[in-house]
Amino acid sequence: MATQSDPAAADREFFRSLLTRDVASLDRALTTDFILIDVMTGSRVPRDALLDLLGSGQLLFESIDSTEVESRRYGTTAVITGRTQMRGRFDRTPFTAESRYTHVFVEQDGRWRLASAQGTPIRTP
Repeated sequence: MATQSDPAAADREFFRSLLTRDVASLDRALTTDFILIDVMTGSRVPRDALLDLLGSGQLLFESIDSTEVESRRYGTTAVITGRTQMRGRFDRTPFTAESRYTHVFVEQDGRWRLASAQGTPIRTP
């Protein structure tokens, strides 16, 4: 599997799993202590809360476009930065977000797992 040797492929798989609400794939892709810093509110979202939000349908991504992706690898750690445009619904309320993101992956048990994700909103003047 490409995600085992390529952190950039693991990053693409993370976004694909969000879009398809593939909770089982996300469960395997995230470290047990994964933390998301939410792009909309800046709040900490632990792994289990993210999986619950997606699994229940409370959080739904309709599109995620990722561009300007750069990957840097440091042994068993990789830092991926990029830009996203997202559209979806939270509690049936539509949202859109344009952001820069930083994802930190660690190699565990022969595969890349996402340990931390943070989005920073891009505001147009």
